[in-house]
Amino acid sequence: MPAPMPILEFDDVTKGFWLHGAWRAVIRGLTLSLPPGRALGLLGRNGAGKTTLLDLVAGRLRPDSGRIWRGGSVSFPVGFAAGFHRDLSGAQNIRFLARVYGVDSDALVAFVEDFTELGAQFHAPLRSYSTGMRARLGFGASMGLPFDLYLIDEATAVGDVQFRHKSRALFRARMRAASGIMVSHNPNDLRKFCDGGIVLHQGRLLYFDQIDEAIRTHEDLLRRTPAGPEG
Repeated sequence: MPAPMPILEFDDVTKGFWLHGAWRAVIRGLTLSLPPGRALGLLGRNGAGKTTLLDLVAGRLRPDSGRIWRGGSVSFPVGFAAGFHRDLSGAQNIRFLARVYGVDSDALVAFVEDFTELGAQFHAPLRSYSTGMRARLGFGASMGLPFDLYLIDEATAVGDVQFRHKSRALFRARMRAASGIMVSHNPNDLRKFCDGGIVLHQGRLLYFDQIDEAIRTHEDLLRRTPAGPEG
């Protein structure tokens, strides 16, 4: 039986930025294939380039060199800075997303309104939302849209215990038919949501079949590597 096609493939990918007159590589010479049907936790110290990596996967950034192959549709990175229009209401932002992705707008609005539990705030301008409300809206929007690969950035950490439990159940339900990459600084959250892991260290990715193995490696690298910007 042939091996399944990867959900993501990096072919010698490099990405860097100019900072204080010097070019710093965030991702360097990355070559790796990620298997489909996994919920992967993405770990790395602050400044390692996790958000840059998600933006590359989503297509919001282009690599300076190399190629990224995507084995299906990829969600926008969902987190506290989800790209909604601040002068539109939550409902209006969701309707706009539905048109962009070609899904039934009424159905998506109803799903997100029910899931987020924002009440009347769902119909208020986004500029009046707290950080947690924006995160709920972004997470609900992403989970309401059909993607082959979901990119989640800390968004499941907001709300009370009941809401986090509901978020975890929904994420797991989506993972039965899709793949996911989740960024979180909380190892317990990663253990609850993810089955495997990837560790970003000095511009390179290490893949692990088990999330606990990824967490142990990440924590060991934190102990052994001096703090400070990577690259």
